Amino acid sequence: MRPLDSSIAFRTPWFDLLAKTLEPAGAPWYSLRLPDYAAVLAITPDERVLIVRQYRPAVERYMLELPSGLVDPGETPEQAARRELLEETGYEAETLEVLGPMFPDTGRLGNRIWNCLATGARRVEGRAPEAGIEVTVWTLAELARAMLDGRFDHSLHVATLMAAVARGKLKLPPAEPGMAS
Repeated sequence: MRPLDSSIAFRTPWFDLLAKTLEPAGAPWYSLRLPDYAAVLAITPDERVLIVRQYRPAVERYMLELPSGLVDPGETPEQAARRELLEETGYEAETLEVLGPMFPDTGRLGNRIWNCLATGARRVEGRAPEAGIEVTVWTLAELARAMLDGRFDHSLHVATLMAAVARGKLKLPPAEPGMAS
């Protein structure tokens, strides 16, 4: 099935609201068109994970997340992942592998998240994280615990982590009871 008509009902610098007519006399169906973005599971040489803490106005709270950001026009997901990792954390990775895309919400969104695994992540001398971002470094067990207790609850970033686990790129240890980071 393809829409009979598709138009931009509203435009912002961040997204377009699309109106799609699916049936001749039917009301439009709405979705958001946004740029793709890349999320980076960055692992240090001692097998710790870079986690960023930043305020998110949409949910009105500070979130613990993986470094991530939009794929700019003309940029590959790998280039975006490398750029965002450096901008948000002040780290560069020895290797970066694009694990593949996922659709974040097929009922409302038309973009993709590109899951990336960065290994050998090291701090770059003289580089600081973006303003408003705090970088923490967790063990894999701490990350597993934070998923279970709800501190690390960004579903798309949990999906990035699980994509790495499912592809055999990372082994997540069982969360240790009572562990705090």
